[in-house]
Amino acid sequence: MKGVLAILGGTFDPVHIGHLRAAIELAEALSAAELRLMPCAVPPHRPQPGASPSQRLAMLEAAASGLTGIRVDARELDRPGPSYTVDTLSALRTEEGDRPIVLAMGADAFAGLPSWHRWEELIGLAHLAVLTRPDSHQRLDPRLETLLAQAGPADASTLAGQPAGALIRIEIPPIPVSSTLIRQRLAEGRSLAHLVPAAVLALIDQHGLYRRDR
Repeated sequence: MKGVLAILGGTFDPVHIGHLRAAIELAEALSAAELRLMPCAVPPHRPQPGASPSQRLAMLEAAASGLTGIRVDARELDRPGPSYTVDTLSALRTEEGDRPIVLAMGADAFAGLPSWHRWEELIGLAHLAVLTRPDSHQRLDPRLETLLAQAGPADASTLAGQPAGALIRIEIPPIPVSSTLIRQRLAEGRSLAHLVPAAVLALIDQHGLYRRDR
């Protein structure tokens, strides 16, 4: 059986240090053989990204360059229609056979999971990893409480020993940065030093992304 494949998706509009730190923490916590950053083409539950798919992909590839064991998977950008996670995981399961696959998401995304397309099928296709912060406390939909009870407690070794079906919580250090904050600072002409990788900032400047006078 191949080592754990971890998936971290998002619009990455733009990618920033919080995304990269979460990816590194996730890969280390799971002892993942591979972690794929997967940009969403058409997010079903949020406004459409400000940058084009090709621009977001270029920024993400620049950010991931040089990160050991982390690469970009652009399949959702190549697929027409809404980027449903269940379709992505179904394709990965066909490709990877019984390899352990872990779908990671933030606590906010997990809290909204029942609104996702065919969400009940996700746990049968992959393990779920919920990235939490020390101060995060949320009331959960009763359907998620049921999912938690059915999945039961798990650790990294449990996930590595089976293809799917478990749920794990992974605490990551709080980094108070978001793509919304990045776009806001750009619109205001403020510095992004140490908030996004230099290569990403160069692409933002090159294409004049997120500026008010765009």
